Amino acid sequence: MRFPLRASLSSEARLRRRHRFYAHLLLITLFVMACLALPSNLQSLGGIGYSLATMLLMVELEGSIRHDGKSNPRDLPYRVLGLLTLLAQWFWYFTPLSHRESGWPLLVLTTLFVGWSVMRLVGFLAEERQVNGSVLMGAISGYLLLGLTAGLLFTALETIQPGSYANLRETPSSLFATGPISTANSQLQSIHFARLNYFAFVCLSTVGFGDVLPTTPFSQMSAVAFSVIGPIYMAIVMGLLIGRYASDKAVRSDRDEPPGE
Repeated sequence: MRFPLRASLSSEARLRRRHRFYAHLLLITLFVMACLALPSNLQSLGGIGYSLATMLLMVELEGSIRHDGKSNPRDLPYRVLGLLTLLAQWFWYFTPLSHRESGWPLLVLTTLFVGWSVMRLVGFLAEERQVNGSVLMGAISGYLLLGLTAGLLFTALETIQPGSYANLRETPSSLFATGPISTANSQLQSIHFARLNYFAFVCLSTVGFGDVLPTTPFSQMSAVAFSVIGPIYMAIVMGLLIGRYASDKAVRSDRDEPPGE
């Protein structure tokens, strides 16, 4: 008699695990945003949050906690990509700024992994039968994840090509300095990290305050890309949640309506 290597979860257990995942992802993204509001010498704590978010997505966004509970053959490639993304993050964190090429693996792997993760997260939200607080947490955390990822990519791009983004409140000489990395330039990078994350959410929400300016074709196209991704995510997720809420409300109304004579 054969026994399965891994017992399948019940429907209630899958539901509880999905909802815990939504809450944990929201807490991690809020932690990263709180770190960005700290003084510049403490903003590096946000790197821990990025790594935790990557590990959480890599472990929890799998087929076993979907409604049908079926394993997905793409789970293994997804986890391998997540592991490579995690390694690229830590390689970038600990590499001196003089080795700017270390940002390229981060750009490529993070874009692929988070894009795949958001698609999986939207698939999870689409299968929810009821709209409650936990489901809303999942929708909000997906939006925050997009913004924080855009900020990380913008910062990596600024590391690779200094001057890709200009802060209009800074003097031009400090923004476009191309000399050796000094203490002042390192301090400027840490200031840019928080401001570029702020600029990422400005792009994602299509607000456009105009105080941060992309100056190279690559940075400009990146800003355009996230300005398109943000409204698309909102339209898809809001459409799913509103449709699910209206459907659930209609079912409850039909259930509570007394039978006709």
